[in-house]
Amino acid sequence: MAIISATTSSATASGLVTEDTTTTRIKLAATARILKGDVQDDVCLDEKAVFSLDLPDESTRQYRDFFWTYTEEPHRTRRLAIIKAHPEVTKLCGPEPLTKWVVVGVVGLQIAVALGLHSYGFTFFSWPFWLTAYVVGATANQNLFLAIHEISHNLAFRRPLANRLLAIFANLPIGIPYSASFRPYHLTHHKSLGVDGLDTDLPTSAEALVLDSILGKAFFCTFQIFFYALRPMAVMRIPFTKIHLLNVFVQGIFDFALVYVCGIQPLLYLLLSSFLAGSLHPLAGHFIAEHYVYDTVTPEATNPDNKVPIPETYSYYGPLNIFAYNVGYHNEHHDFPAVPWTRLEKLRSMAPEFYDNLPRHESWTYVIWRFIWDENVGLRCRVKRKNGGRLVGGAKVAAWTGQEIEA
Repeated sequence: MAIISATTSSATASGLVTEDTTTTRIKLAATARILKGDVQDDVCLDEKAVFSLDLPDESTRQYRDFFWTYTEEPHRTRRLAIIKAHPEVTKLCGPEPLTKWVVVGVVGLQIAVALGLHSYGFTFFSWPFWLTAYVVGATANQNLFLAIHEISHNLAFRRPLANRLLAIFANLPIGIPYSASFRPYHLTHHKSLGVDGLDTDLPTSAEALVLDSILGKAFFCTFQIFFYALRPMAVMRIPFTKIHLLNVFVQGIFDFALVYVCGIQPLLYLLLSSFLAGSLHPLAGHFIAEHYVYDTVTPEATNPDNKVPIPETYSYYGPLNIFAYNVGYHNEHHDFPAVPWTRLEKLRSMAPEFYDNLPRHESWTYVIWRFIWDENVGLRCRVKRKNGGRLVGGAKVAAWTGQEIEA
């Protein structure tokens, strides 16, 4: 187990602790554990710190694992406490009508840019094509990723079917049909945060083993959109339903019509925009910022018997939230998934005593930079649970029905 050190400074609260402090505390923790002969699957140890201890047991020096915990995920507990202290927060729940108009605008923008590049003769191998895809396209498609995230919680319309159809429409400029599959996986992430084998937001042991290096982490950050797309299928499968079929059919018709009328270049722009949106782009920092443990591991938290809870969700309150449906308010979102993006800031202001001291990041760009270069941060720095949580729709994948998934 591990815990984030509680501090009041903004630098440390954002996870921006100095290397000297981190190394010193990890050395203390590692020394105590190794001398006790109690090195288990709990801490992302700094390998250099462990090597510098010069202790005889070679088998313990290179051991690294996820942050395993036996405590309940924190959001349900905090939600109940906030409702008890501020019952008026429940009035913030419900759909946000503005969402559909933002989706329509961004979808229109991306299609217009794709057609504009084609009309001016810019192709995939020209620098204006890539620059536009990075600055405009990746920002727009990341916005649509997060629109689909918002819609998955039924926060655009009251009727579930209307939300499903809007998500399919928002999916069009992304180029690959995924909105129907995203919803059950994401809702399971909420219901089973950190549960190994259920939460597909968690890196697998194979990913953590192979990519446990600077080059490996740089590769992960560059191609993380593919990891998030392919990992769920390796961890668990969901049934193929009518809404999935509609998603594939509509996306196929759109892609075919675009290529038939305008050629391949506009579709290449949309696909490149999706790739860059999940690559080394400032907005892509939110993928890592939300749940990776960035702060110092304290010695008292290294013993699982202490059952010290781990702050495992980080927020970000900076200006990039404007393009990202306020997904940076991530503690608030996990506490109240039924509160739409336009009211998350109000939720935080209504219950400051619950949020002001929680860990947060000050920069999504720095999150990516530190993830790659800091030896104390990596794919293993995620909280995992052996048990707890539940699948959306039932206790077993085989027990799911289409109606349950689409509910």
